[in-house]
Amino acid sequence: MAGRGSGGKGAAAAAEAALGACLEAVLGSRSSANRVFEILELLQDEQKEIVLCAIRTCSRLFGSLLERGELFVGNLPLEEPSLQESYSAEDKYKIWMRHRYNSCVHCLGELMGHESFQVQESALCTLMKFVELEAKHPLVKNEWRFNFPRELLKVVVDGLIPVEANSSLLISRFQEYLERDDVRFFVMKSVTENVGGVMQKTKKVPLPVYQKNAFALISSISMPSEESEIQNFLVRNTNQEEWKVSKLKEHRRAFERMWLVFLKYKLPGSLYKKVLVILHDSILPHMNEPTLMIDFLTVAYDVGGAISLLALNGLFVLILQHNLEYPDFYKKLYSLLDPSIFHVKYRARFFRLLDLFLSSSHLPAYLVAAFTKRLARLALTAPPDGLLIVIPFICNLLRRHPACKVLIHRPEGPAEMSEDPYLMSEEEPSESRAMESSLWEIQTLQSHYHPEVSKAATTINTSLSEMEDDLSELLELTAYEIFDRDVKKEATDIPLEFQQARGLFGKKDDIFAEYFTLG
Repeated sequence: MAGRGSGGKGAAAAAEAALGACLEAVLGSRSSANRVFEILELLQDEQKEIVLCAIRTCSRLFGSLLERGELFVGNLPLEEPSLQESYSAEDKYKIWMRHRYNSCVHCLGELMGHESFQVQESALCTLMKFVELEAKHPLVKNEWRFNFPRELLKVVVDGLIPVEANSSLLISRFQEYLERDDVRFFVMKSVTENVGGVMQKTKKVPLPVYQKNAFALISSISMPSEESEIQNFLVRNTNQEEWKVSKLKEHRRAFERMWLVFLKYKLPGSLYKKVLVILHDSILPHMNEPTLMIDFLTVAYDVGGAISLLALNGLFVLILQHNLEYPDFYKKLYSLLDPSIFHVKYRARFFRLLDLFLSSSHLPAYLVAAFTKRLARLALTAPPDGLLIVIPFICNLLRRHPACKVLIHRPEGPAEMSEDPYLMSEEEPSESRAMESSLWEIQTLQSHYHPEVSKAATTINTSLSEMEDDLSELLELTAYEIFDRDVKKEATDIPLEFQQARGLFGKKDDIFAEYFTLG
């Protein structure tokens, strides 16, 4: 093992010396230009150390050639025909060397998928160095005077979001480059093109690894809020004000297009939740038309569970802040109320958002009554920790909407109803007949076995105060905490049997006491 390691180091040292000699020869004399092939060949070596040396050598070689203007500028002709045509010796050399540069860029793009992160990082940094140098010394004649090496950046983006390998670490390394406004702008353009091309071929079948890579990249993009913030450019143009990249509206258009294309295709389940969590803070505020997200949110709602709830949160933001008309919102929210809400791990978030959705005092009484009655019915089978949330929650709804107090102050009283008119299976809140019912379920819970629950349920027997109950601490309450609290509780009054026990089973005239006695 030691011999192999020392042999590997020796080979790397020899390769580094050879690469240094090649670099010096190619830069020193055009007659030695063919030695560039020796450098390019080592980019594909099996030893990591040799590949790293080759990358560093390519960086110095082509960096110098770009700065010296020794690469062909303009539409690059094919290599073989160009050598036969009437180009000058100078142009033939530059065309030939430009083809070698393109080969190097292609190899570096492939090395971004190398098994060694060191190689990936080195390839990425070298390509971004070339991006900066091409921006200063363009290889394309641009009539618009705005030069940005988009094709080269596209190679970088393609390497950052491979189809089969997780590239999250390399994407985190790329963060510093996204601080440049023009780099960020063209990265968004390239990602849009890449995602559209890759996902179009899959025929709507998710590609989990690829989509997670794409999400890692686009979710790390931090957008400017004001046009005055767009000042950090990799490329400085003579007329910056006319350049699209300096316009906030253009940034938002690129950002919006990127997200819409990414969300156009079916996502893996785990990604829906990640997207929805950042939607209202990091995505919607930076879109020109946030209401375009309605299709994605509608699809996300159909996924079920926590994702449905988060999708409704996104829709709620669109309704509240962007005047979206979505008449089925409360119907869909109503359908999420089932026994599982007391047992899922996102219970606290569910009730927090439910409280937000029902916070408006302008909601119709029949709608609030339907939610109140459904929660009360579900409370009959809920665990104590869930009941200590839902009972104060119901009381808060009654405080906000006095018209719903008829549910606890019905003149004829619940006892005189032959049956409950409320239709639990009705999907439409307006057809549930909740306003004709009463909250007999809460009265039933006054006989609950847990003293804290029965005490909370007796709140409706008295006139409700105007001040709402604070649910923040109750939302995080767990069954373990309730049990732990009960165990540590010191009882002051201990109820005792008022009749003296006689016999095995304690009661004086019990039949067992007649036939069994303690010996």
